[in-house]
Amino acid sequence: MQIGCLFGVMTAAVIAVHPATAQEAGVKRVGIILQGGPWYAVVEGLREGLNQSGYVEGKQYVLDIRDTHGDLKAAEEAARNLEEQKVHLIYTAATSVSLAAKQATTHTPIVFYAGTDPVVAKLVDSIPRPGGRLTGVHTRVTDVTGKRVELLREIVPNLRRIVTYYNPTNFAAVESTKEARGATQKLGLELLERPVASVEELRNALQAFRSGEADAYLAAADAMLDREARSVIEMLLANKLPSMFYVQDVVAGGGLASYSPDFKGGGRMSAAYVHRILEGANPADLPVEQSDRLILMINLKTAKQIGLTIPETILVRADTVIE
Repeated sequence: MQIGCLFGVMTAAVIAVHPATAQEAGVKRVGIILQGGPWYAVVEGLREGLNQSGYVEGKQYVLDIRDTHGDLKAAEEAARNLEEQKVHLIYTAATSVSLAAKQATTHTPIVFYAGTDPVVAKLVDSIPRPGGRLTGVHTRVTDVTGKRVELLREIVPNLRRIVTYYNPTNFAAVESTKEARGATQKLGLELLERPVASVEELRNALQAFRSGEADAYLAAADAMLDREARSVIEMLLANKLPSMFYVQDVVAGGGLASYSPDFKGGGRMSAAYVHRILEGANPADLPVEQSDRLILMINLKTAKQIGLTIPETILVRADTVIE
């Protein structure tokens, strides 16, 4: 078990390099679309991987980063704009962003980092033969939602009702909620589903929550929820509600627990595909990679704040404990 001290959600801005700054002949232009927040760790890993492969930022490649703040319409607009600017490749972080970019473009190669099965999401035809202009890395976000429910029940022994909020227009969020529904039914628990199609609806729903409605909160894989993590955490702490997330940064910022992918490692892994496609490889011929590493994080400060004792069986399995 690794004991660490984390000091909050990463807020450092990533400065986008505008294509106009790439004046040297041969410099590859990569457009990046993400939903902000914890997904910047993916970009950090991508940079590391490209640099390790011999690509020097500013000389061999430049990044044009578009933070869409969880707005999928903005993700579509960013993708169209990047294609119009004739970037060599678009890199997308998150399933919903990847789908938006695919739908908004026609010919630009796309490398994705997606948390939902890319075949189910219709990003690719198959894992071994993507068959189009998209390929990338599939990490485990959606398909381990059931495991998060199991961990939450172990953390909260008297658990009966779990509340979740999700955007019904977000494919990944819908799939995540579907997985949660199946897991809670199997375990004899009740899932209180709160569909919210906008930030305003989410904030109103959070304000409407009353203590005692649920025993814990489960985060769906949702871009909008990621961006509004601070509002969610404020509600959880005010109601002393245990929580389970799929990103580590939210736990560092006050959530109770997360069972999450290694976002930075996934970005580093996908750098190999970005490099190969920039050098002329066809995405259709590059099998989708699987990133299986999952990290269990527990925030004991939050546990103390909400009056919860974390079972020793959870603590000994945690990869990171915030004390």
